[in-house]
Amino acid sequence: MPRSSSTAVLLVDGYNIIGAWSCLKKTRDSAGLEAARWELVETLIGYSAFVGYNTQIVFDAQYQNSCSNKESITELLSVHYTDFGQTADTYIEKVCASVRSSLTQALSARMIVATSDRAQQLVVQGYGAEWMSAQQLCYEVQATVCRTRQKYQPRKKSNGRFLANSIDAKARQRLAELRMGL
Repeated sequence: MPRSSSTAVLLVDGYNIIGAWSCLKKTRDSAGLEAARWELVETLIGYSAFVGYNTQIVFDAQYQNSCSNKESITELLSVHYTDFGQTADTYIEKVCASVRSSLTQALSARMIVATSDRAQQLVVQGYGAEWMSAQQLCYEVQATVCRTRQKYQPRKKSNGRFLANSIDAKARQRLAELRMGL
């Protein structure tokens, strides 16, 4: 997705994505949930920066006796832990509802929700948000990694089809000297 001129907010249902991406499931099963959470965060840092989305990863604290918490990881990415008894779904729905109720924000901002929860998809679309499946997000992240590599990979300048054209001038000079017996 190319960078757009309007503000885009990407809300990510963290545990839903962890359960849907095979690489994160492997991490969760071998190294634990905390490791899978941070792998997701690290993956989305670069993606958010490249596409320019203000990304909020939301994790349930539904069964933990804790208050809501927000950690700002980068300028464009933050992690939100919900209140005790609150699901990530309800948190995301409240954010979507608040954006829809503010007409000026709704006109200038895109709201995208990444989850494979079908019921959640229908609810957030009802609020006017865009929906992205977990697999679609995975594809977008991978495509962004490829585009980034292509953009920043140094280009090799080809001077012809001969090997001598692809080595530096000093090595070429030394080979010429060896050829002449010097």
